[in-house]
Amino acid sequence: MTQRGEIVWSPDAHMASESRLASFARGKSFDELHQWSVKSPEEFWSSIWQFCGMVGERGDRVVTRTANPSDPAVEFISTRFFPDAKLSIVENFLQRTGDGEALVAIDETGKRRTRSWDELRQRVANLASALERLGIESGDRVAVWLPNSIEAIETMLAAASLGAIFSSCSPDFGAQGVLDRFSQISPKVLVATDSYIYGGKKFDCLERLATVQNGLPSLHTTLLVSSSEIATQNKTTSYETFLESGASAPVAPRKFGFDHPWYVLYSSGTTGVPKCIVHRTGGVLLQHLKEHQLHCDIKQNDRVMYFTTTGWMMWNWLVSVLASGATAVLYDGSPSFPTMTRLFDIVDQEKLTLLGTSAKFIDSARKSDIQPIATHSLKTLRTICSTGSPLAPEGFGWVYESVSQSVHLASISGGTDLCACFVGGDPTSAVFAGEIQRACLGMDTDVVDDNAQSMKQVFDTAGELVCRQPFPSVPLGFWGDGSEGLPNPNSPGPKFRAAYFDRFPGMWSHGDFASWSKHGGMTIHGRSDTTLNPGGVRIGTAEIYRVVEQHADVLESLVFGQDFDNDVRIILAVKLKANVALNDSLVSDLKLRIRNACTPRHVPALVISVADLPRTRSNKLVELAVADAVNGRVVRNLEAIANPEAITAIVDALKH
Repeated sequence: MTQRGEIVWSPDAHMASESRLASFARGKSFDELHQWSVKSPEEFWSSIWQFCGMVGERGDRVVTRTANPSDPAVEFISTRFFPDAKLSIVENFLQRTGDGEALVAIDETGKRRTRSWDELRQRVANLASALERLGIESGDRVAVWLPNSIEAIETMLAAASLGAIFSSCSPDFGAQGVLDRFSQISPKVLVATDSYIYGGKKFDCLERLATVQNGLPSLHTTLLVSSSEIATQNKTTSYETFLESGASAPVAPRKFGFDHPWYVLYSSGTTGVPKCIVHRTGGVLLQHLKEHQLHCDIKQNDRVMYFTTTGWMMWNWLVSVLASGATAVLYDGSPSFPTMTRLFDIVDQEKLTLLGTSAKFIDSARKSDIQPIATHSLKTLRTICSTGSPLAPEGFGWVYESVSQSVHLASISGGTDLCACFVGGDPTSAVFAGEIQRACLGMDTDVVDDNAQSMKQVFDTAGELVCRQPFPSVPLGFWGDGSEGLPNPNSPGPKFRAAYFDRFPGMWSHGDFASWSKHGGMTIHGRSDTTLNPGGVRIGTAEIYRVVEQHADVLESLVFGQDFDNDVRIILAVKLKANVALNDSLVSDLKLRIRNACTPRHVPALVISVADLPRTRSNKLVELAVADAVNGRVVRNLEAIANPEAITAIVDALKH
């Protein structure tokens, strides 16, 4: 079994020296580079703009600050990066020309579509023209309810050409889940699909689409992406027909300020109506360029795929690879259909250089006993990225034993809140099992105790993940927080302030439970709002998951706290393999393993067996929603949960 802190990979000298990070570092160690990046942000971010090939009018000022000792939250979010800059997302994404593939889209049936750089540029200009003729202008909202498809990217770029704000949601969301998100931002245009395929089944979207349309009185037009002749139904216009209507007068992309709103992303929504997070253009793009090129070593002509939907921020992260001259490969469907090797099949088929996925997928693949190292070539693959939840040491071990011994495994962590990462990969140094390699450059990431004291020298002891200094992708705020519409970036709304700044004034508090390692890396232990607190001692759920899911009979598990006898007791819900029953022997075995690997305090008071575990539509387990349900609190916004009946089953199981 792979142990936490065990070295599982070291880059060879050639790979390290040829990396984009080594070129940028110019002989500095990573620690020296990071120290410089947070102590001299003006120099660092100016260098990133130039080295990573940001296109635009930069202006003379790099960072401006507004001192406000009485309100450090205002001082944090009112810091401005490149306040005089003007840039175009389209000009950055489409710097390349020619008939090379900019986009490749593959669906579950194997259908493959492409756009060359020239085709994509022309279609975006045509679509922007059609949107402008419709009356779309800077600041208007354009939303898509689409699979991970070419049309979603074309729409985003066309909206950005005009300065319109883009937002997306995947078609597996129910109508109410879509309305919970889009109704808050009042889009004028909706681009939707008539259907999607997942797990070998086709799902019709037209009935839900009608409900969504009726619930969005702000809509002027609904464009339908369809493979059949139904585009005039449901008060819709054919996407292709609409795009072609702009071909006679294509629109050149326009430049906007660094802080112009680009995206609206949404919190998971499992604790209430999703918060609408408004992201700035330049800040998100600059972060993505840095993360792609320096932390993930993405280069021009690389081919990158991240398994994601349009409802997860990793979609936004993925499409930005175009700005580094790399091809974005889009896959829409189940990662395990028709077999668990589907993503590795695409690696070989498309000659991917980077494959991104979730820790959950890696764990599922490990338990399926597939061996891509023996069945696939994978010779082009240099990097595997993992995010979404903590990757256990065994997941690291499986990648190097069963996938590739040479690939750089970059576990990364950040969030929808910043549309970027706090910690990520370092292609020039060793990978240790169970650890994220480094704090990202330019991010003053730290772990602090309850008194806001740094725990950087207190190894392997968990505390709160924070960022001590402003960064370019601090959101503009939440839509409608304290006032209607766009937030005022100089005056944080009450929800925005409470979410990130109330806990530790003057720092961004991210809500993750984390610890530093002696190697300078970090381990994420789960969300701090789901941290267990039996007897007043804080325990991260990731530690329990790691032990439980090593058991041969356990497919997956969920841990939560239940108020009991004036304390909190730990409940472990397990989904077992077929034909395996939960009995006293299995319960005793699980408890003993947890006690031996963790501490007696980690041992659950009760273990229950369930047929399924509740998760969001982006496949994240919903510990907090379960805790609310079992403790008699209202579980808000059930639409965000793909299988809410699983919560009911857990509550019922605890009654017996």
